[in-house]
Amino acid sequence: MGYIRAVATGDGAWFQEHLAENFLNSSPDGSIIDKKAFIAQVMRPSGISGLTVDDVNVRIMDRAAIVHAVTQYRKVTGDLAAGRYTDISMLGGGRWICVAAHVTRG
Repeated sequence: MGYIRAVATGDGAWFQEHLAENFLNSSPDGSIIDKKAFIAQVMRPSGISGLTVDDVNVRIMDRAAIVHAVTQYRKVTGDLAAGRYTDISMLGGGRWICVAAHVTRG
């Protein structure tokens, strides 16, 4: 999945292309950040490694898609951790573009 690969590698260019201009993300701390802040956050070293995704559930409803998944990763301490994310994308102009995301961490 491009989204997870882009998070794992800090690929801001991928997000610039695949996030809607009015994209919003609900962060694990409860804050809501826009596209610019999200891309800046992704491009900063996160200190996590080995990011994987499992239990992916994609539901397509007409021109909307909702993706739910579980992430697993290693913290800086080496401890294993997990979280969940939900992405909402819309079909427009012949391609899917992410309009919102929600991320939790364990």
